[in-house]
Amino acid sequence: MPQASHRAQVTFHGTVQGVGFRYTACRIASRHPHITGAVRNEPNGSVALTAEGTRQQLEAFLSEIISSMSGYITTHNVQWSTGTPSYHAFGIER
Repeated sequence: MPQASHRAQVTFHGTVQGVGFRYTACRIASRHPHITGAVRNEPNGSVALTAEGTRQQLEAFLSEIISSMSGYITTHNVQWSTGTPSYHAFGIER
């Protein structure tokens, strides 16, 4: 039986633009093949990330991003919802 899909919408604040944050998120996503979604810079200087997968997959993925980029993140906010299969891979949105 397939596990239920979840969606995590995360906003990262701090010095998160111009430091390779989006590329790091993509590199980490490549190690989590069942994660789909996108990451993008926001006009206010934050980075928005939307990811879908199982809750366990998403928690591992986000934990790795937060650990890798902890020197740049001052705060982050995660909103959980039911996944909608709107992504086929993980990438950068411009």
